[in-house]
Order: sequence, then structure tokens, then C-alpha cells
Amino acid sequence: KEIKKKYRLQIGNFSCHSLRKTFGRQVYNMNSDNSELALVKLMELFNHSSVSITKRYLGLRQEELLNTYDCLSF
Repeated sequence: KEIKKKYRLQIGNFSCHSLRKTFGRQVYNMNSDNSELALVKLMELFNHSSVSITKRYLGLRQEELLNTYDCLSF
């Protein structure tokens, strides 16, 4: 709350967890040319037991599903 107030951030819910997840997404997005390696490093950094947990944590599974649906044309 102090950080929100100090920097006048217009964010609803704000927590260390939000920063952690945002950090992970930024690392993943910045390493799109080597995304699998980025996922492995993030998995270790976040102390997850598998890459699939890290992907779910970052919201990548949902994104992949939506991209799959976008590829379908009827």
C-alpha cells in the first residue's frame, strides 16, 4: 500500500505476488527467441517443481489455448 501511495499507482490489487508474476512474464517475453530456456530458469528461480507449473503460473497455458482457437477458421 505504501508503494502504491508513494508512486500514485492506479492499480486495484497490488502485492509482492503481482510483482513476481509480472517479472516472470517480462523475462519470458524478453526471451521469446529462447523461451524454453527462459521457462527453465524461471522454474528454478520460482522454485517450481516443473516447467508446466511455471507456464500455468505465468498464464501461458490459457494464452496458448486462445491462440489455438484463433488459428481455427470455419
